[in-house]
Amino acid sequence: MSDEPPQQAWGPRDPTVAGPPPGNPGGSGRQGGPPNTPHAGNSTEPGTAGTRAASGHPGESGRPGEPDGPGEPGRGGGDAPSGGPAAAAGASRRKRRRRSGWRRLLPTWRMTLGAFLFLSLLLAGGFFAGYHLVDIPPANAAATAQSNVYLYSDGTQIARDGRVNRENVELAQIPAHVRHAVLAAEDRDFYEAAAVDPEAMVRAAWNTLSGKGTQGGSTITQQYVKNYYLGQERTITRKVKEFFIAIKLDREKTKNEIFEGYLNTSYYGRNAYGIQAAARAYYDKDVQDLDLAEGAYLASLLNAPSAYDVATHPRNRPRAVARWVYVLDAMVKERWLNPRSRSEALFPAPLEAKATTGLAGQRGYVVQAVRDYLTNHGVLHEKDLARGGYRITTTLQKQKQDAFAQAVEDQVTARLDPTGNETDRFVRVGGVSIEPATGKVVAMYGGVDYTRQYVNNATRRDYQVGSTFKPFVFAAAVHHGSRTQHGERITPNTTYDGTNMRPVTGWTGPAYNPANEDDVSYGPITVRTATDKSVNAVYAQLAVDVGPDKVEQTAINLGLPIDTPDLNPSPSIALGPATASALDMAQAYATLADHGRHSPYRLVERVQRNGEDIELPTAEATQAISREAADTTTAMLRSVIEGGTGTAAQAAGRPAAGKTGTAEDDKAAWFAGYTPNLATVVAVMGQDPEAGTQQPLYGALGLVRMNGGGAPAEIWGQYTRDALAGTAVQDFDLRIADGMEPREDPSESASPDAPGDPDEPGGSGRPERHLEDASSDDVPDGGTPAAPAAPGPPTVPAAPAAPVGPDDAAATGGSGSPADPLGPDGGVDVGAVGRPVPAAPAEPAEPAAPGLAGHLAVRAAAPPAATDGHHPGSPAATETASPDARSGTPARPSP
Repeated sequence: MSDEPPQQAWGPRDPTVAGPPPGNPGGSGRQGGPPNTPHAGNSTEPGTAGTRAASGHPGESGRPGEPDGPGEPGRGGGDAPSGGPAAAAGASRRKRRRRSGWRRLLPTWRMTLGAFLFLSLLLAGGFFAGYHLVDIPPANAAATAQSNVYLYSDGTQIARDGRVNRENVELAQIPAHVRHAVLAAEDRDFYEAAAVDPEAMVRAAWNTLSGKGTQGGSTITQQYVKNYYLGQERTITRKVKEFFIAIKLDREKTKNEIFEGYLNTSYYGRNAYGIQAAARAYYDKDVQDLDLAEGAYLASLLNAPSAYDVATHPRNRPRAVARWVYVLDAMVKERWLNPRSRSEALFPAPLEAKATTGLAGQRGYVVQAVRDYLTNHGVLHEKDLARGGYRITTTLQKQKQDAFAQAVEDQVTARLDPTGNETDRFVRVGGVSIEPATGKVVAMYGGVDYTRQYVNNATRRDYQVGSTFKPFVFAAAVHHGSRTQHGERITPNTTYDGTNMRPVTGWTGPAYNPANEDDVSYGPITVRTATDKSVNAVYAQLAVDVGPDKVEQTAINLGLPIDTPDLNPSPSIALGPATASALDMAQAYATLADHGRHSPYRLVERVQRNGEDIELPTAEATQAISREAADTTTAMLRSVIEGGTGTAAQAAGRPAAGKTGTAEDDKAAWFAGYTPNLATVVAVMGQDPEAGTQQPLYGALGLVRMNGGGAPAEIWGQYTRDALAGTAVQDFDLRIADGMEPREDPSESASPDAPGDPDEPGGSGRPERHLEDASSDDVPDGGTPAAPAAPGPPTVPAAPAAPVGPDDAAATGGSGSPADPLGPDGGVDVGAVGRPVPAAPAEPAEPAAPGLAGHLAVRAAAPPAATDGHHPGSPAATETASPDARSGTPARPSP
């Protein structure tokens, strides 16, 4: 049997019994003593079972399953009193009152502590997750988009392209006082504080919610993140992203990098993004030129650009001034500005707001030409330019650019009457001016307005250059030491047969017999006189004697592109069927002006992006032809201006050389000329504004016809005079080839004096410009009236005209028939309307002597004088890209 006492069974207690119920063997302890008899050593402990029983608290001891009940070792037996501290604590809890009323609404300290710990863990987890989940995104498209800025050579702005008016600059380019002004206005502790300011964010949120106005509460770093990476929307999501990106960005970038980005992306009003665009928009200067007061004003704009623009909103001036004062005072407080400088600062009123510089007028043509130059020379790709941000300094000079535009306005635009004269609707003008020594393009006229006509007349290649090509033929002859078919050296004094439609000899290709202007026959004539009068018969033969392939290569060496349309090695090359641009021709004439030294044209001086220079191509100047060849050509071209078809160019008031030219059917008229330090080409073109097709200019500007000695030469003269105003007059320094010094042309001296031509010295001038003033005598139908010739030796008659092949239809109308001298690949080049002058009586043509084939080398013969009058309605009066010949004025010897 077990020695353990039996376990007491559970039963209801009689509350009237003070001690354990009868028969409870272990109710008083394990000693089996009488009930309620305290155990030795425990009788004096307060709160025991015996004490509670004596005090009238029944049932506090001996309850089964409770701490002092039966069966609990040391509790109900003799080892411990039947009660204890635990029992007292339990009684105390039962006695504590439960909270009632409003107290039940307040959290206990345990609840508060728990909630705090929970929120802390939640925030820590959220921060951890946000930091790792939110990455720094790529910059948004609007933040990286910039405009390209185009400048004159002196830094004056020409235009901007692109929709975003922004130009990034480096932080070092921004003056310290401007940077400090921005910091004073936006974030004075930027360099010392963290990327985010929670306190400011909370304060801003409270102010916004409490109705005190929308508050940002963002640091410069946060504003930069918003501008560059995110957007301007006001959402919780954007603010959360901004917070984490700012923290990350602050760890990955320096403060200077962030500040530079902020200054270049902030909006200042007037469509100006970035401090550089703002400096231009408000003060028309670069950021590095801003003074203290101006910098403080731009910093003020960051707070409310539209509200503080006092030029646009004058009523807001008090607010703007107050904000400006606040910025300056903050600079003093931060010791970035001394009080004396602060007291001397005056409010800098900004300029009136202007519309964003667009591409109207000449600006669009310049931008188009510069873009083509950069892409064609491999400097930039089209995608690079589309990205924007380039600062492009051109070689153009504002004073010369303005002078060119004014000359066109005075000599052409102001005289147009589109409503009363249908032909005036077709008139277009283009031109280019180049410095011969450097190749720099200093002026360019592209058309009436880029927004009205997008094609750049200065760079287009679709109009024949006419007789402005002839000097290249003579330059090739001198450079190569060419000789006539009789072995005579070709010089300005060499005599050729100028008979109309005389077949060229020595040409192995199809027969070619170009017509002279107005079908005038000149007989024996020197090369110099043939140049003055643009005699096609002479120059076609001259091209054959030199070699058409050599002529072509010489033109290319001088500056014409190798891919110039219709630049082909045939006799017709001399008449100018090639369709080079005004820019191409100006480059070639500049080579002649620089003594045969060719400098490739330059339109761009410098290209920068984000303060870094982009490498530009460097092409060395080359000697295209010998100096003697170039200078001899110049000496001969001087007589064109002094007494030939280009006398209107004398308005320049300086020593000059040049050549006139007119395309087929008067669809274009040219003047190309130069002084020692400026080469300029002007073209007047005919184009239907609706259909875009080339149109004749008969009757334009109230003239019977359009020719190079008219409006083009007049524009050239006025522009050259104004462009070189204030500079010393410089004469040509020429080195004439041996044996090519000018001599008096015997044929000219023997001919009687002729009435003055409108475009020659002593001529009638402007009155003959009007259609109603032109008489039938001024515009003969069948050439020049015959008159007795001055006594002289008989001339050698020319050979009869030979059939013309299809390859040479340019000067024969395509059929080879003498009655149809026009052709598709040539053009008329004629002079101003002249007056009849005495001419030699017409003699029947006789076969040429064998071996001569109509070519004359006799210098003593006296040719008939003739006018270059032109009848617009007569096909025979036109010729393929032939010269603007004048007659009636003796050729003047070159100095």
